[in-house]
Amino acid sequence: MGLSPRNTPRAPAYLLHCVIALATFSVTALLLYKVDDFASQTKTLAGHNLDPTPWHLFPPRSFGEQTHLKTYKIIHCSYLACHSATNPNTTPERHRFHPSQPSETCPDFFRWIHHDLEPWATTGISLTHMAEAQKFAALRVVIVAGKLYVDLLYACVQSRAMFTIWGLLQLLKRYPGMVPDVDLMFDCMDKPIVNRTEYSSMPLPLFRYCTTKDHYDIPFPDWSFWGWPETNVRPWDEEFRDIKRGSQSLSWSKKLPRAYWKGNPNVGSLVRTALVQCNHSRIWRAKIMRQDWEEEARIGYEQSKLSRQCDYRYKIYAEGYAWSVSLKYILSCGSLSLIISPQYEDFFSRGLIPKKNYWPVSPTNLCHSLKYAVDWGNEHPSEAKAIGKEGQTLMETLSMDRVYDYMFHLITEYSKLQNFKPVPPSSALEVCPKSLLCLADDKQRQFLEKSTAFPSEAPPCSLQSADSNLIKGLIQQKNKSIMDVEDMEKLKVQRRSH
Repeated sequence: MGLSPRNTPRAPAYLLHCVIALATFSVTALLLYKVDDFASQTKTLAGHNLDPTPWHLFPPRSFGEQTHLKTYKIIHCSYLACHSATNPNTTPERHRFHPSQPSETCPDFFRWIHHDLEPWATTGISLTHMAEAQKFAALRVVIVAGKLYVDLLYACVQSRAMFTIWGLLQLLKRYPGMVPDVDLMFDCMDKPIVNRTEYSSMPLPLFRYCTTKDHYDIPFPDWSFWGWPETNVRPWDEEFRDIKRGSQSLSWSKKLPRAYWKGNPNVGSLVRTALVQCNHSRIWRAKIMRQDWEEEARIGYEQSKLSRQCDYRYKIYAEGYAWSVSLKYILSCGSLSLIISPQYEDFFSRGLIPKKNYWPVSPTNLCHSLKYAVDWGNEHPSEAKAIGKEGQTLMETLSMDRVYDYMFHLITEYSKLQNFKPVPPSSALEVCPKSLLCLADDKQRQFLEKSTAFPSEAPPCSLQSADSNLIKGLIQQKNKSIMDVEDMEKLKVQRRSH
């Protein structure tokens, strides 16, 4: 009798399923970990996973804090949205205008484009220039064949990077096929950094929102022209219309005969610190108010609407940490703008002429200078009203049409100086309207969509030729007008002392 084979116990069926499930879970978990890790390393215009600029530290956004930016959303917005929205092999057809649409002449301040680019008129702009400029850039922007690529280097405070890039995308939509290939280094912080003395041997081409006479930094329209959601400031055309309506609620004679300023004095500004000391309506003819943005956000910005700040005959502009976006809103009121001797210049402020569309105020003996300006305006109401109106008219001519024209001409003239063919770096990602909106939160998306541009029916304004003598003449004229005001003020003080 042979031995019967041993009965081998069989594993329960559920155990096999458990093993398969565990293996599947492990693979899925590993895959999700890798994908999540990949997403956490992806740099986006929403600002997460980017260190703050070393030259201006501020709290960075971490990946973990952006709970609304899920892994799928980051990957989709960054790598898939543009490719699903457009055919990567097509380039936009050059926009054609009707022959009956003549080009207008650009405003005079457009001539400063030539002045800003003059440092590279002889040498051109090389890849060496770009490599050195990148050391101070927060982002690199490359436009090739009508497509926009961004290489994010450092985080920009708040949503500046997002709205600046949105502006460039709208420029491409406004003038399709017309914006040349170009490679730009851009910094999104306030203060210019390329000093003319330190970098005289090799000026660095770095775009930012402002400059000074002592810097090579190239001024470019700031992000708030497309909206500033953190402060509830809407896109420029909409905000200007509202401010102008608000300015008409009271006639000049009924506006309060005082100088008004509202802002944040705690930004490291000596001028604003001194300005706070002038808060006395009877002695200094000025009302100075602190702006608490956290409180304003809590109550829905009801106390900070710009259209409700035009009830004073005089509005004060004081620079903050550097230049301030508030300048255009102050000028828009139609009140007489009292501009405290600015050190910084944005792209349009070079068009301001003292005693024509604003009144210059000396930072020396600031309170006395403000009082003198208000007293002069109250003694010469028709002249003060006319100057205020000229400032508002200047802002009205600075429509988004002109903002896009300035961007177009600046980029076009800049591209002519580059002696290399722009090519997006391997670390850059293509950005399109769909991908940027994909990354925006609900409020950002609302502001961005409000500022959407469409192909222009008219060609860009005609840029005037370079005229360095004219620029020098404008500077001399401005300096003389400021000195005249200071002399008038000194003369009045002398008369009082006698």
